[in-house]
Amino acid sequence: MSKEQIIQEAIESILKINNDKAVQLAEQTLSEGLNPVEVLTKGFSVGIKQVGDLFGRGEMFLPELMLAAGVMQTVTKIFDDALQGKSSEKIGKMVFATVEGDVHDIGKGIVISLVKTQGIEIIDLGRDVPVSRIIEVAVKENADLIGTSALLTTTMVEQKKLEDELKKNSLKGKIMTMVGGAPVTQRWADRIGADAYGEDASEAVNKALELLSTK
Repeated sequence: MSKEQIIQEAIESILKINNDKAVQLAEQTLSEGLNPVEVLTKGFSVGIKQVGDLFGRGEMFLPELMLAAGVMQTVTKIFDDALQGKSSEKIGKMVFATVEGDVHDIGKGIVISLVKTQGIEIIDLGRDVPVSRIIEVAVKENADLIGTSALLTTTMVEQKKLEDELKKNSLKGKIMTMVGGAPVTQRWADRIGADAYGEDASEAVNKALELLSTK
């Protein structure tokens, strides 16, 4: 099977919520020496984005969305485990969290898997994380960067709260910030004073590397 076929079938395995097929394709990617990051970004992550779009249009329901997310998490873990130890020398440390009030973390896992391959150490706090906890861990771990994800318009305000708290505690500039999530935009990032915005997983990786290169 060609790389293009694997990528196309990877998309379909997420759309059809076929866990066995997704696992087979992930393992085939590794066994054939294909680039797992490319298959993840052009295949599986495209599939989960399409699932999100279907859900947003009311063409897919929450149980299906959660099942598709489960398939995605299984695949990213396979790639993540395979890539451990193959990343370059550590170039920085990043705290990652889905903000308080938000329990969606479909995209966050994809971003984390890709960021790890670039030599950035990740501390994943999970989902529904208060701003106070994010800052506490970032300070304790001497993190260079905080990445937050908000998948609901109602929880985006937590990203602004983070920026406000960092300024209040004289941490803005010492710890850089990056925001993302379906309703988040560059305009929002500019408005709240975030250092960067990642529209998708690939862009998030590039933005993280850009920010760390300035330190």
